[in-house]
Amino acid sequence: MKKIITILIIFFFNTNVFADKMTKSGFLTNKVNYLKEQKIDNPQNKILLIYNHGQTTHDGPSNDCAWKGGMNNMSSLVGKKVKDKEIVVYLFCTGKLKGDDYKRLWNKKKFTEPYKGKPKLEKRLDANLKLIEDFTAQGFNKKLIFLTGRSCGGWMTMMLLSRYQDIVAGGISFVPECYGRLTKAYKVKKVGVEDALKKFKEKEGPGPANMRQMQIDEIKKSLNLPVLVFTHPKDPFGGLVSDWVEEISGVERIVISQDNKVNKKICSVWGKPIKNYHDMDRANCFREFNPKILDFIASRID
Repeated sequence: MKKIITILIIFFFNTNVFADKMTKSGFLTNKVNYLKEQKIDNPQNKILLIYNHGQTTHDGPSNDCAWKGGMNNMSSLVGKKVKDKEIVVYLFCTGKLKGDDYKRLWNKKKFTEPYKGKPKLEKRLDANLKLIEDFTAQGFNKKLIFLTGRSCGGWMTMMLLSRYQDIVAGGISFVPECYGRLTKAYKVKKVGVEDALKKFKEKEGPGPANMRQMQIDEIKKSLNLPVLVFTHPKDPFGGLVSDWVEEISGVERIVISQDNKVNKKICSVWGKPIKNYHDMDRANCFREFNPKILDFIASRID
């Protein structure tokens, strides 16, 4: 019996789903692998995209990083040239970080404000600041560095650039949201954004809701936020609660589509038609936006 269980475990973790898990930080190839040689030649003339993954725990530690299948589109940018400068992509894994008060934040029965210490998003932000400092020390030009990220990583990207707009050239945020399935769980389409967010606050407690609104208010104060933002109205997380990004000066928002097609091409993820629209940036059809991403990068560099 023990032997059968062992075989099943080995099979489980060697299926395609688990075999393509990426668990460490590093520069990528355009084939969605890590570069064998992690030292980048002539860094001062490279365009560096720092990619921040999403997270499956709101504020606690996890093994989150990325799946190869979800990095296809980012990796496809490796080696592309903008104004004669080559793009390199760095996957930054920060899932193991945890908020100081993570055991209370999402427990409405126990959580009482204020949050004690730094939440995970703030620690991820600090880690990115340190990484940018390290890269500039290696010779990368901060005017050629772009922060990118999806979901919580995209949300954090907007937070960081709202505070430090000149620290890098700009940011690209994919399906930004970090406070659960707001659109789906609180029936935004039926009751409207205001009532849905009110229900979210009642159900989860004031901690997460107030923290989210505080971060939005801070981001919205930006006088000129150099960020390209991609959203989808059917994204169960932030799809119908993302209109606030259009109120920010400097932000360019692109609504990916209204359904599961881009330029009449059906979107699929891992070979299957997309069902979770929060994965639109991972879908094969999303590569149709590569020219737009490259144009945005070109607009932000000399």
